[in-house]
Amino acid sequence: MSSFIGKFYHALDPKGRVMLPVPLRDVLHKNYNAHKLYITNSAFDKCLHIYPSEEWAHLEEKVRALPKMDEAVKFYLRRVVASATELSLDKQGRILIPYELRQDANISNEIVIVGQIEKIEIWEKSEWDAVTDPRNVNRKAFEAVLAGYGL
Repeated sequence: MSSFIGKFYHALDPKGRVMLPVPLRDVLHKNYNAHKLYITNSAFDKCLHIYPSEEWAHLEEKVRALPKMDEAVKFYLRRVVASATELSLDKQGRILIPYELRQDANISNEIVIVGQIEKIEIWEKSEWDAVTDPRNVNRKAFEAVLAGYGL
């Protein structure tokens, strides 16, 4: 099964729509129901996540099994699940990012669309640049953690 990979720079149109890059659309059409997607806030990052319906169903399954009184689970439900919105590609391969989600992620014009294996992330370019700048992380600590995962 193909995965969502790659990084793509785009701009929102005045209505808040963006063209989903062809390589990501190809993965959607080959492996998923491309007519039903879910977009939601990230739990902790200032970005949005897009899930094919099948991946969203897996996530829902995991969440249903969690203890609803746990404060971390409550936060996740309020931040991620409550913000989820169903969307679909239009005939031109665009998605409309809801206004509220654009506000939550501080997305205005220049965006970065990033494949993340089973989901797609959408970032405001300046925020993406900040979180992916190697000068902003503890390189040695990250290297040790990733080495522990075999990466």
